[in-house]
Amino acid sequence: MLTDCDARAAPGCETKSCEMALNDVARDGVFEGYASLFNREDLGRDVVAPGAFRETLARRGASGIRMLFQHDPAQPLGTWMRLYEDARGLFARGRLALEARQGREIHALMRAGAIDGLSIGFKAGRGIRDRRTGVRRLERIDLWEISIVTFPMLPEARVESVKAGPFEGRTPTEREFERWLTRDAGLKRSEARAVMREGLKGLASLRDAGRASGPQLAILERIEEATRLLNQP
Repeated sequence: MLTDCDARAAPGCETKSCEMALNDVARDGVFEGYASLFNREDLGRDVVAPGAFRETLARRGASGIRMLFQHDPAQPLGTWMRLYEDARGLFARGRLALEARQGREIHALMRAGAIDGLSIGFKAGRGIRDRRTGVRRLERIDLWEISIVTFPMLPEARVESVKAGPFEGRTPTEREFERWLTRDAGLKRSEARAVMREGLKGLASLRDAGRASGPQLAILERIEEATRLLNQP
């Protein structure tokens, strides 16, 4: 069900929880999954519409959304590295602050499977309630924070992985490596495939041909500079 957020965080704020599937919680505290799912009625009789988070994500970005424990603004846990909408819902990737005592404690509880919930703290910017069914359709959400919580509310929405890796010391499959290059390293698919096919020389060849994008050129330049420094006598 929906409850009021802590008034210290945002007066009139609501919360909504989702269950996490914690597979292999690993050492660096990075985890990812869905904080909300679209077009699924939850136990609070609410349905989140696709595009509901678009405006607030464009305005605040991942760095402007807090990661809390149990919606308590006095208990920050880490930072959200990436938040975006896809066809399924609101995808979230975050990192627990393992340098802090509470971050380490929550990390241990997640590894043990004792905590398996995510919950969003938000204000309903635009919501329409069906008088016949009582279901509220949330078309615009002002997202304030995403919390790690004890009790889940939407079992279908789950964290897909909690990892240290990116591959936990094992050799990734070709598909996993391509996914990491495009989603974490920020390469385009053509650039990722060039790296997989020819290593960094493949990315350099795209640069020389004028086909590499700006951010990827910066990545390549930093790698090349680091390589030059390492090779200095």
